[in-house]
Amino acid sequence: MHSRIFTVPNQLTLLRLAFLPFFVIAIEYEHYALALGILVAAGISDGLDGLLARELNQKTPLGAYLDPIADKLLLSSSYVVLALKAKISWWLAILVLSRDVLLLAASAVILVTIGYRPFPPSVWGKATTFFEILLIVLVLVVAVWNVNGALWIARWVCGFLVAALVMISGVHYAVVVSHRLHTEGAGQAGE
Repeated sequence: MHSRIFTVPNQLTLLRLAFLPFFVIAIEYEHYALALGILVAAGISDGLDGLLARELNQKTPLGAYLDPIADKLLLSSSYVVLALKAKISWWLAILVLSRDVLLLAASAVILVTIGYRPFPPSVWGKATTFFEILLIVLVLVVAVWNVNGALWIARWVCGFLVAALVMISGVHYAVVVSHRLHTEGAGQAGE
């Protein structure tokens, strides 16, 4: 049992969780290069834990829960702390956090009403996450090198793209969850 919990992929996920306070502290004290380095290290550990889980056949229920939690905590805290430092707009941070709360609430409702059901990420969800991470990287790069011009414009455009994708993926997720609850409810009522 112990060996199935402390697998290499799970240890990498726990390491990613351990990066979180240092990432927040680095941004709070405006050590943006350090924050960028921590973000890159977290990204590498995220890629490695998934790869190793598949290659070493070490997929675990704990890892299935812990990995997305680690990702969401890093993303959510990034948006809050960057908004506090006025590096991104509060309206965008609120949109991102609201979608995450919607996903969490919907997952809790599904878990309570019909039990655990896997929800593979949609194309919209994957695109949203990709551009949310890209925006954080662009914000940190602009802060580190204090650049204007093309990178600043890319950062600005990426912010609006994140906002659009957050809304689209949030609505898509709500429709999918509603449909799934309706289908599962109808199936249980027929039994």
